[in-house]
Formats: sequence, structure tokens, C-alpha cells
Amino acid sequence: MRFGKLMLESFRDLLPIILVIAFFQLVVLQQPFPNLDKILIGLVFVVLGLTFFIQGLETGLFPIGEAMAYAFARKGSLSALLAFAFFLGFGTTAAEPALIAVADEAATVAAEGLFIPNTKEAKADYAMELRLVVALSVGAALVLGVFRILKGWPIHYFIISGYLVVVGLTSFANPAFVGIAYDSGGVTTSTITVPLVTALGVGLAHSIKGRNPMIDGFGLIAFASLTPMIFVLCFSMIR
Repeated sequence: MRFGKLMLESFRDLLPIILVIAFFQLVVLQQPFPNLDKILIGLVFVVLGLTFFIQGLETGLFPIGEAMAYAFARKGSLSALLAFAFFLGFGTTAAEPALIAVADEAATVAAEGLFIPNTKEAKADYAMELRLVVALSVGAALVLGVFRILKGWPIHYFIISGYLVVVGLTSFANPAFVGIAYDSGGVTTSTITVPLVTALGVGLAHSIKGRNPMIDGFGLIAFASLTPMIFVLCFSMIR
């Protein structure tokens, strides 16, 4: 019964996308859906996948993230907490499917544009370098974000300053990297990174006296979206 309700909620969340696609396919393009049976089977898999994913977040990832943040705060070791934040950001970002896909596509396009040799090894190295730079940036972002939560500093000063840095670096960066840098800020905050990072911030704010989880617990995702742009722009100037 519970699972059926979750599936219904997942279908409801996907319904706007389904209606948009159906409208443009049937009304605007005035064409039937090709392979309708496969599309319907795929839709069932999407609903099932979204249902399992949301249930997994609620059951496993959010609780363990909050519990670990609370445990590190209780332990009282700043170095251990910051190390955990860095490696959490680095590890989740390096494993992020969206980043892997974008890095591989960027390597292919860079090879076609003769920015790198058009060989399998060169493209693999380029994609790996890009992934490592972005992963390092998110690790650094979480260290900064956790330190901000500990100190209770307002987040908007960091965000405004960060975007001013992005604007400044854009003028000096390799134009071929600018679009990739901006996209890297989005692909890092996806299925793996967001749940654990959010749980870390909320759990940490819950465990520190005088911190409000609504004010101080959120915002780590903003850091994780901002720093990849800065790191990739800098990477373009030294590569």
C-alpha cells in the first residue's frame, strides 16, 4: 500500500513532463509516438526508478548524512570534520553520473575542435582532468561551507563575492572553457551529491547550539555549484 502511494506520487511529479511531450508530439508536430510500447515500458521504469530513489533518500542517505555530521560535531575535532566534508564532496562529485557524461562529451568536442589530440588516450586524460578539478572544487566548497556554518557567517557575502570572481575570471579564461565551466556548476549538484551534502549541512546545524537549520543548514549546494566554475576557469588558464 505504501509503495503504491509512492509510485502514484512519482507519477504525479512526472505528469507535467509527460503532458508537455504529448502535447508537442501530437498537437504541434501532429505525429504519432514512434515505438509507443517501448516508450510506455520506459515510462514505467522511470516511475519505478524515481520511487526507489526517493525512498532510498528518505531511508538511507539523509539519515546517515545527518548522523555522521552530528557525530563529528559531538567529537569536537575540527580537522576531522573538515576532512570528512572535503572527502565527501570530492567522492560524491567524482562519482556523479552527470559530471562523467559532461566530461566525456567535453573531451570529444575538444578533440574535434583540435584543442587536444584526437586520440582515445588524450580524450580520456582530458575528461579525467576535468572531473578531478571539479571534484576538488566541490571538496573545497564543502570545507568552506562547513566552516561558515561553524562560525555562523551570512551566506550571501560568500555567494556574491564568488560570482564576482567568476565574472572577473571569465575575461581571462580560455573561451573554449567558459561554457564548460558554467555547466560544471550545474552537473555537480545532481543525484548523488545533493542528498548527502544537504544532509551534512542540516545535520551539522542541528548539532551546534545556536544554529538554525533553516538559516545555517542549507546553502552548501550553492557553494558546490559556485566553486566548480571558479576552478575550471582557473584550470583553463594554466592547462
